[in-house]
Amino acid sequence: MNKKQLNTISNKLANAFIKNKVIKPIPRKFCKNIKNSDLLRKACESKIKWPIVGFKAGGTALPLLKKLKEKEPFYASVYKKNFLQSGKKVKINKYTLGIELEVCFLIKKNFFLSKQRISKKNISKFISHMAPCLEIVGYRQRKKGVKFLGDLCSDFGANVKFLIGKRKKFKKINIENLKTFILNKINRKKIIGNTNTVYGNPINSLNFVLNKIRKDKIFLNKNFYVFTGSTVGIVPIEKKRTYIGKINKIGSVKTIIY
Repeated sequence: MNKKQLNTISNKLANAFIKNKVIKPIPRKFCKNIKNSDLLRKACESKIKWPIVGFKAGGTALPLLKKLKEKEPFYASVYKKNFLQSGKKVKINKYTLGIELEVCFLIKKNFFLSKQRISKKNISKFISHMAPCLEIVGYRQRKKGVKFLGDLCSDFGANVKFLIGKRKKFKKINIENLKTFILNKINRKKIIGNTNTVYGNPINSLNFVLNKIRKDKIFLNKNFYVFTGSTVGIVPIEKKRTYIGKINKIGSVKTIIY
């Protein structure tokens, strides 16, 4: 990997991210190889000084991973500037890929002080709350579609905005098989999903992210969110529409697209 080119490309992407601009597509080599994509993502994020509210998992659909010939998802930082409450408006452009409905968890800051390896057996003690979330997915580049998992990873995880619904105190429920949907309120078109599409279940995805940020020695002196991945896939968006997402037993969340 050419460090000079990595720095040049990451500067361009970071500037586009900060100024909400769109640039020409980055070289394919940063997208085709997921290791290069992850290096670029980290280089980009190192240039952003905004407060981090949490982390997202991307590429959590097992059929997608198989199709793209990847072994695991990726994770990316989520910034306070891109984190909104349910009902807020979000402006999109033609390079917006779509909208996703996710389960998110609020993680206690004592996670960073624990030396214990995180597993599905002990993970619940670090979870404070859970909530439904909508993620608007898109590029800072003039390109469409997904050819490689690195397309999403390299461009700040392709996250544009996150909207969170009402938080509920975490309790152990059968989160592996909850029905979900996204509804276009104008034409009443409903896209049905299930939490079992998220890396088997959202707890698997959460476990993946927590172990990754620990491996990368990331530290935040505060509680933080983990957004676990789409339960309905990437749903195309129409402008001037209200979208409502609902996850059974967890709650609902909405946004207005313009």
